Amino acid sequence: MSDIRRIVESRLEAAREAIEAFGRDSDQLVRISETVVGILETGGTIITCGNGGSAAEALHLSEELIGRFARDRPPLRSLCLNADPTALTCIGNDYGFDEVFARQCTALAGPADALIVFSTSGRSTNIIKALQAARDNAATTIGLLGGDGGGAAELCDHVLMAPGSDSASIQECHQVALHAICNCLEP
Repeated sequence: MSDIRRIVESRLEAAREAIEAFGRDSDQLVRISETVVGILETGGTIITCGNGGSAAEALHLSEELIGRFARDRPPLRSLCLNADPTALTCIGNDYGFDEVFARQCTALAGPADALIVFSTSGRSTNIIKALQAARDNAATTIGLLGGDGGGAAELCDHVLMAPGSDSASIQECHQVALHAICNCLEP
């Protein structure tokens, strides 16, 4: 077997195993989906953020809510905090990278809203500070996390933990979760 074939098959097997293990905690994904649906039905906003590949997932969820997932429907209130490079660079320059999401949460998140963070480790200071700022404003906090959830897990009202420590497999689980949430909004 060629090295490339072995690598590809290994990646596919890792994804299958991670998603299978992830599916064993479907009750928590149901609770998170119900929470998101409830917040949007009552006029709240879903605020998302993440770093790196998790930033792409945060942006993906937000654009699916504002645009559409599988069918036409009215746009749903959502905002991705890592989507505005001018805010990120301004806040990062003036207050430091650890504050790029927290400062936005302080300004934008309220009791009717939810902050959903995507993180493969739950250890990024900017994610932890964002969760604290959202909690300080009485927003619901949701973490799509990996590993043991790091410091972010204890700041979340709802946590969905992807198994293992492989960032790619964790992000693949988060992708399935965000699509399941979208499916619940377009029954």
